[in-house]
Amino acid sequence: MNNINFLKGRDFLKLLDFTPEEIGALIDLASELKAKKKAGIPHRLCEGKNIALIFEKTSTRTRCSFEVAAFDLGMHTTYLDPTGSQIGKKESIADTARVLASIYDGIEYRGFGQEIVEELAKYSKVPVWNGLTNEFHPTQILADFLTIKEHFGELKGKKLVFMGDAGYNMGNSLMVGCAKMGMNFVACSPKDYFPNKELIKQCEAVAAETGATLNFETDPKKAVIGADVIYTDVWVSMGEPDHVWGYRIRELSAYRVTKDLMDIAGPQCRFMHCLPAFHDLKTVVGKEMGEKFGIDCMEVSDEVFESEASIVFEEAENRMHTIKAVMAATL
Repeated sequence: MNNINFLKGRDFLKLLDFTPEEIGALIDLASELKAKKKAGIPHRLCEGKNIALIFEKTSTRTRCSFEVAAFDLGMHTTYLDPTGSQIGKKESIADTARVLASIYDGIEYRGFGQEIVEELAKYSKVPVWNGLTNEFHPTQILADFLTIKEHFGELKGKKLVFMGDAGYNMGNSLMVGCAKMGMNFVACSPKDYFPNKELIKQCEAVAAETGATLNFETDPKKAVIGADVIYTDVWVSMGEPDHVWGYRIRELSAYRVTKDLMDIAGPQCRFMHCLPAFHDLKTVVGKEMGEKFGIDCMEVSDEVFESEASIVFEEAENRMHTIKAVMAATL
C-alpha cells in the first residue's frame, strides 16, 4: 500500500475534478482495502482523526458506509442530521465550514445543491467529501466501477446503459465516470430527461481523450443491445414533492428494466441500482403507487431485481470500501 495518501488534502466533490489515473487508483485502493477487511487485517490508517458527517438528506448506505469506513480506519465520527446543524439557516455555509474545519479532520456533506458542497470546500481547510448532491454522487460511482471491474476485469470499453431519469445526479455522474474511464455510456430516456447540454459538452471533451463514447437514445430496445450493464435509479429523487410520482410514472414506465430488456442485452449483462429500489410493493410508497396506478413495481421488475444478473447488493457493499479509499487517500 505505497503512497496511501496520494490525494492528501484534496476535496472529493465530483469526478470531473480527477484524472482517469486518479480515479483508477482510488478503485484499486478500495479493492486492496476490501481484501484486508475480508481477511481480518487491521488497516487503521487514520488513527485518532475525527470527521463530521452532515446529512441534510437522510441515508442508509451513505451514512453506514462512512461510519464503518471511518471506524475501520481508526477515526471517530459526529453525525449531524437535518436538525443537528445550523448550516444555511442560522449560520452561513462559509462560517459552518470554518468552524467544523477547526474541530475536525474531514467533512462529509450530503444534501441539496452542488454549490453548497463547493462552498463548504472553498472555506474549509480540511478535505470535504460529497456524499450526494442534486447534481452529482461521486462516491456511488466509485462503488459502481469497483463492482463492474470485479465482474468484468476491466472498465475500458464496457457498455453501460442508464435507464430512466438520466438528467439527475446518477445519470450525470455515470456519464462523467464513463467518459473518464473510456467506457461506452448510453442515456436512455425521454429527451426531456437527458443530461444538460453543458455537462454533455464537458464529457464529450473528456471522451475525446479517453476513447469513451456517449450516446443518447429514446428507444430502450435499441439502447440495451450489447450492454454489459443496465443501470437504473428511482424515478423521484429525495427532496422532490410527492405529486411528481404520477407524472414520472406516466413518463418513465416505458423505461422500466424488465427481463425482456435484459434478454435483448444478452447473457453477459448485469443489472445495477444505487438503491433503494421500488421493485415490489413492500414499501409504503411502493404500495401507495401500486394501488393508485395499478402497477406492481416501478423502475425495475422484481424478476430482474432478484435475478442472478442483479449485482445490487455487491454494489451496495462496495460503497463502504470505496468511501474508505477516498478518506484514506485524502487524509
